[in-house]
Amino acid sequence: MAAGSEATTPVILAAGAGGEEGEHVKPFTPEKAKEIIMSLQQPAIFCNMVFDWPARHWNAKYLSEVLHGKRIRFRMGMKSMSTVPQFETTCSYVEATLEEFLTWNCDQSSISGPFRDYDHSKFWAYADYKYFVSLFEDKTDIFQDVKWSDFGFPGRNGQESTLWIGSLGAHTPCHLDSYGCNLVFQVQGRKRWHLFPPEDTPFLYPTRIPYEESSVFSKINVVNPDLKRFPQFQKAQRHMVTLSPGQVLFVPRHWWHYVESIDPVTVSINSWIELEEDHLARVEEAITRMLVCALKTAENPQNTRAWLNPTEVEETSHAVNCCYLNAAVSAFFDRCRTSKVVEIQAPRTDGECMKKEELNVYSHMEVGQTGSQNLTTGTGKPEAASPFGPDLVPVAQRSEEPPSERGGIFGSDGKDFVDKDGEHFGKLHCAKRQQIMNSEKAIKEQIASNATTAPSQTFISTDDLLDCLVNPQVTRIVAQLLIQGRSL
Repeated sequence: MAAGSEATTPVILAAGAGGEEGEHVKPFTPEKAKEIIMSLQQPAIFCNMVFDWPARHWNAKYLSEVLHGKRIRFRMGMKSMSTVPQFETTCSYVEATLEEFLTWNCDQSSISGPFRDYDHSKFWAYADYKYFVSLFEDKTDIFQDVKWSDFGFPGRNGQESTLWIGSLGAHTPCHLDSYGCNLVFQVQGRKRWHLFPPEDTPFLYPTRIPYEESSVFSKINVVNPDLKRFPQFQKAQRHMVTLSPGQVLFVPRHWWHYVESIDPVTVSINSWIELEEDHLARVEEAITRMLVCALKTAENPQNTRAWLNPTEVEETSHAVNCCYLNAAVSAFFDRCRTSKVVEIQAPRTDGECMKKEELNVYSHMEVGQTGSQNLTTGTGKPEAASPFGPDLVPVAQRSEEPPSERGGIFGSDGKDFVDKDGEHFGKLHCAKRQQIMNSEKAIKEQIASNATTAPSQTFISTDDLLDCLVNPQVTRIVAQLLIQGRSL
């Protein structure tokens, strides 16, 4: 249901439009799609790959009938243009059915029920992170409506997926996922994605407060940034795309993303694809968890919810976190025993490398600077022929003014920032060396700037300290030192 006031670029027609589905052949075999996913390091849109999926009909009305009165949790946020991100810890929550959500979303302000305290003109609602296995626990046949096997992952379906249903303005704060890469199938309405490459991490001012395992948040509201407080953000390479129904977005590992619903109702389905690098990332996450929980619990034992994301429900005691760290390290070495011997570069605090040590680690272990690999593939080998074309469209970098200068989600023209001929991809590759150099320089500047964001120039808070201790670059070094210490 597209908002009539928003213009879009011409829609890429999905295969099956205007004819019988059986007459069409998907542009990529499962093997080729997986090859692209496992090598490509730039976000891209897959077109014409899901025209035969039963899940393409999963609009909110259909799902309300399938769920038949089941109550789910909605996150309620304000439709505002504050420069401060709306983290989940600052939002309200409502338990409601999809029928009640759709009624409220029709702007029936006089309705009673769970949404009665939320003026539709001022609030948005988001049912996010709804795992299929919980949502459809008594309707498991529906898992087969989602066929990630078409992308080269046999047996992967709705059971390994999550569902997202939102109203106009619903969004997730800018963050990166510590594990895997992401495939996102847009079912109903449109979502605008703001993406930033891994080497821009220092410019995004990462924080682990609120704490959520596997999510690194940005302190910046990227659609309305406070550039006086976060000046390094001006160096970030914003990529944008408006994802339309029938399209599948590929988000590579560690790409930052802010996602906003720009139509009255949006429905998306995603699945995170596990990667070899996740074994090391789990050690890093365990280190982060131990430090955050220890310091924040010591600071205020009675107010866990002030810093713990509502999605986190596990016990946070030090003993439990010690077990968690040991399990992650053990799992890493278990993986090593079945993998090749490769060279790993010992880290230095300046982001460069010293001598090489031979360790039994998996063959694709990522070390050193995040952005040190070839932009097109993760192998570091010479660039192969571009896979881009009408059915695989790269997400382009945006060079215009930031969204805040255009009025954000309420003043946007809905333009689809996809480079359809792939030309911009080469420009990104040429500029990457300079960007990495800027990124390395900004690491120290970003960490140093954390202290200046406190109310007083001389006051160092627990959060300020944590922003330095669990900075992604720092936890990477600590994890490598832990692993090397155990293997020597």
